[in-house]
This record gives sequence, structure tokens and C-alpha cells, in this order.
Amino acid sequence: MGRIFEKRKHTMFARFDRMAKAFTRIGKDIAIAVKSAGPNPENNPKLRAAIQNARGVNMPKDRVEAAIKRASSKEEKDYQEVTYEGYAPHGVPVMVVCATDNPTRTVANVRLQFSKNGGSMGNSGSVGFMFDHMGVFKFDPTKINLDEIELDLIDAGAENIETGDEEMVVYTKFTEFGRMQKFLESKNLEARSSELQYIPTTTKELSEEQQDEVLKLIGALEADDDVQTVYHNLA
Repeated sequence: MGRIFEKRKHTMFARFDRMAKAFTRIGKDIAIAVKSAGPNPENNPKLRAAIQNARGVNMPKDRVEAAIKRASSKEEKDYQEVTYEGYAPHGVPVMVVCATDNPTRTVANVRLQFSKNGGSMGNSGSVGFMFDHMGVFKFDPTKINLDEIELDLIDAGAENIETGDEEMVVYTKFTEFGRMQKFLESKNLEARSSELQYIPTTTKELSEEQQDEVLKLIGALEADDDVQTVYHNLA
């Protein structure tokens, strides 16, 4: 009984940590969006996307409103979006997307985690060519009729559409992200989330032991407060 309780407690805390990390990440997205184009979602597509993503992870409305208000004040930190590249153990390419008010601190911390966990940090462009920078829109498949709208999605810039029982995902080129956003808004189609991601062009197969070494680095990077998302091509 004690072992089962400990396992449930660990699962609960892990879920809480993931939620807290998601809220922090979206809070920074909101801050960056407000600083770049103001606090009015109607005139700020980036802010609309951040609010939409907040709903997707069940971030309370009052927290979203507080984040917008905080970002509108002069006292709020001025976050910058920066991306670092490198290799995890066994030659696995890694892209680390950060939002930081202190790039000097962030690059030092990211470099330290690569070094401590068997990886190596590279220069800009050292692994980026192994990923496609794409718009990724995720939908509840029960709320969208793909047969009716598939051709319109393609006309709006969809490169690929993946369907499943629990989720439908639409991919666009980086340059078509805004056009797809406008199209979805014109049709009153609300995505669970909409964001730019780095999608690996190929994946790498490793043994279970080797995967654990790679995931140890990924976990250490994701634990850093300045890190928003980590991408890799581990299969």
C-alpha cells in the first residue's frame, strides 16, 4: 500500500510540475506578445495565440489576465526569444528555445547542462538544418469536420494534416503560420494550441540505455527556468 501511495504521489507531483512549467512558459509568451504589439488581443495575433494556448492547458482566466496586466507595466521584465543548438550524447541534435531577460545567464546555464550531461553546445546553424521550422496547429477532432474543410486548409497553407482519434494536427511552413491563423479565425475554428515548432527531418534510433543518457540531458535543459521548449530527433 505504501509503495502504491508513493507512486501516486510521484505521479501527482510530476503532473503539477508539468502544469507549472506550462503556465510559466505561456506567461512568458504573453509577456513577449504584449511587449511587441500591445495588450489588446484583437490587434495582436501573437497574444491571441498565447491566450488560446493558455486555454489549451487549462490556465485559469485570472492568471492570464494578470499576466497581460503585468506585461503592460514598465516594471515587467523584457524577455528575449533566443535559440541555442547542440548535440546530446550519441550525436542526437538538440534545439533549445528560451525566453530570457538575461541572455548571458541563459547561455551559460545551457552550456553547463550540455557539458555536465555528455553533450556539446554548437554554434548557430550547427544542427538547425536537421529541423524544419513549422507552424503546428492542434485540434479536437470531434469539433472539426475535415472532409468539409480539408481543401480550404490546404489553400490556407497546410503542408500536412495528421488525424487521430484524440487529436488532429495541421502543419504549415514557418512563413504560412500567420495566414493559417487568419484563416482559422475567419472560420471561427479554435485550435487547442498553435505555435511554431522545430520538427526533425529524420529520427534517430538508439538503445534503451543510450536513450536514457539523451533524456537525462533533455530533462536537465527543460528544468531550467529560461528554457521554453527542447526539440530533438530521438525516435
